[in-house]
Amino acid sequence: MDLSAVIIAVAGVAGTLGGSLLTQRGSERTRLREIELVRGQEETHQSRVLRRTCYVELNRDARQFTTALNRHLHVLRERGVEEADRVALEEAKDAHRDRYSEAQMIAPDAVLVRVSAVNQALNKVYGQVKRLERGEPGPDETMETAERDRQVVWGMLRAMRAEMRHDLGVSAGGSADGQGADQDSF
Repeated sequence: MDLSAVIIAVAGVAGTLGGSLLTQRGSERTRLREIELVRGQEETHQSRVLRRTCYVELNRDARQFTTALNRHLHVLRERGVEEADRVALEEAKDAHRDRYSEAQMIAPDAVLVRVSAVNQALNKVYGQVKRLERGEPGPDETMETAERDRQVVWGMLRAMRAEMRHDLGVSAGGSADGQGADQDSF
């Protein structure tokens, strides 16, 4: 056997083995890319589900806090506030606070702007209501100003909800146009 035949045979075997190794490596890289893509899609989906759950609960709890403030104002006008009234208002405030804290960790900045505005407005009305309840209103604080400020919250809730829906891809725009009846009436 001559040396050139051996070299050709070795090169053929090496080429065959090298080709299969290169094919295997290429297919591993493709598989890893596919796994990363699927993982990214799953993370995006999980993030959206987490935000949607947070938004639903925050919207509900902010509306319930607003309604509880409305009820408390009615109680202040109609009769003295009882312990059950105070407890109901505190529970609504605490539920909203918990959802707001969660949203601070999950929601993107555009949503947080709206969420923070609602939170500040609700806390402002809450402070007015509690001062009125104690008979120690601040300057220019009356039942009427508290009611007016509470009414403003409904428009802020619509804007917050629109921004959340936009973030979730449910609606095209993030700004609320003031349409839709969101108010609980009493």
